Amino acid sequence: MSEKLKVGILGGTGMVGQRFIALLENHPWFEVTTVAASPRSAGKTYEEAVGGRWKMDTPMPEAVKKLVVMNVNEVEKVAAEVDFVFSAVDMTKEEIKKIEEDYAKTETPVVSNNSAHRWTPDVPMVVPEINPEHMKVIEFQKKRLGTTRGFVAVKPNCSIQSYAPVLTAWKEFEPYEVVATTYQAISGAGKTFKDWPEMEGNIIPYIGGEEEKSEKEPLRIWGKIEDGVIVSAAGPVITCQCIRVPVLNGHTAAVFVKFRKKPTKEQLIEKLKSFSGEPQRLNLPSAPKQFIQYLEEDNRPQVSLDVDYEKGMGVSVGRLREDTVYDYKFVGLSHNTVRGAAGGAVLCAELLKAQGYIAKKD
Repeated sequence: MSEKLKVGILGGTGMVGQRFIALLENHPWFEVTTVAASPRSAGKTYEEAVGGRWKMDTPMPEAVKKLVVMNVNEVEKVAAEVDFVFSAVDMTKEEIKKIEEDYAKTETPVVSNNSAHRWTPDVPMVVPEINPEHMKVIEFQKKRLGTTRGFVAVKPNCSIQSYAPVLTAWKEFEPYEVVATTYQAISGAGKTFKDWPEMEGNIIPYIGGEEEKSEKEPLRIWGKIEDGVIVSAAGPVITCQCIRVPVLNGHTAAVFVKFRKKPTKEQLIEKLKSFSGEPQRLNLPSAPKQFIQYLEEDNRPQVSLDVDYEKGMGVSVGRLREDTVYDYKFVGLSHNTVRGAAGGAVLCAELLKAQGYIAKKD
């Protein structure tokens, strides 16, 4: 019997589900034993259900090809097969909220890539290097759900990963006003260029709901647990524009910051290089050794050169300089489907295991 935890992927045939499966191949702690998807995929092997829609640049892992896809709506049946699940289901927000809580109520922890529960007051929304202590709110959530080990935890939006960690590293200088424009890859919409030919050579200056998420979610991550719920931080004030660009993977952010305590450029770079958190301290399997790298060259970070830094789990920063209107400006880059989606959720699950929230079912 494998000592690894048995993992189910809810919504395993979609792009983020596929990324989970690719990332978890040969994972030292977790093993994908169950894939669940919509009723139209149920009953087929994973290979048949995905067909020609495998979107990763690595081959489909042999271990999952012959797994028979289960119906994601048969909650008790799927939950009986696994120790915990990752959720990447494609449903309405209300349907996602319900199905994730239904799984939690079977005493199955749910680590979600979806946005549905990001503002549920007792659900932790975590970047493990920034706010690992927010996992403590799970105890209050379990009381609400009436569970002993079942809960929902989520990771935040992919677009904030290229600047929220940077602002966190600079916290002692008290950033209070931030303008960010994100240039977001098409895989963030679950697409490739084959699916979305009109994106070639094109820019679309609108991504539904993205600007509000990009402005508000960092404040929740920087918030505190009070009376069993997470209360968002009051600042800094963030305003954002989100633009879809013809890039497959990698969200870039151009960011302007005002500080109450004016740092030097050297101080800011030093804070980026030395920034680390619980994943590094605990040496979690998916944790980048160096979370944020600073690149001195004027033409970096670049998607083609830097998106896979630390296997896609690190953040690349460059072009830090003083500004004529704001104090400083910089450019950040993160991998939107690795750190920003499935990889960020896998790191959350590793943290939850290390903290004792996820374990084998008896």
